[in-house]
This record gives sequence, structure tokens and C-alpha cells, in this order.
Amino acid sequence: MISLTHLEAALASVDTEVKALLYNQSLSQSEKDAKMLPLLRESKVLKQAHEDLCYLRDNPPSAPISCKVGSYREE
Repeated sequence: MISLTHLEAALASVDTEVKALLYNQSLSQSEKDAKMLPLLRESKVLKQAHEDLCYLRDNPPSAPISCKVGSYREE
């Protein structure tokens, strides 16, 4: 799945940004926190999406079942 590759690249990019902020000595702790919070939220969403897609890849849904409402309708 191509989307998994894109998610993994995005996760690596976010991790790189977080590490750069952690090692940046010119920022105060509160500035680091303010800049890291959106990055960590983004990372959490990307990780969840990655887990979901991996689950779907490993456990594909069964064949779709058509709606049976029409079979009960009286015409």
C-alpha cells in the first residue's frame, strides 16, 4: 500500500522535527512545549492511521453484503 509508505515518511519527518526541537538549546522549555504539542498530536494521529491501515492490510474486510431491504418490499 502506497499510503503506508507516505505515512511512514510523514512519521519520520515529524520525529526529526521533534528531535531538532529537543536539541535546540536556544529555546526555553515553554517555547519547546508550545512548538512540540502540535507535532506530538500530529504524530499520534499518524501512528493511529498507520496502525489502522496495517490492520486492514493484514485483515481485509469480507466481501460486501448487499442490502436486503429490497427483498422484503411488497410491490
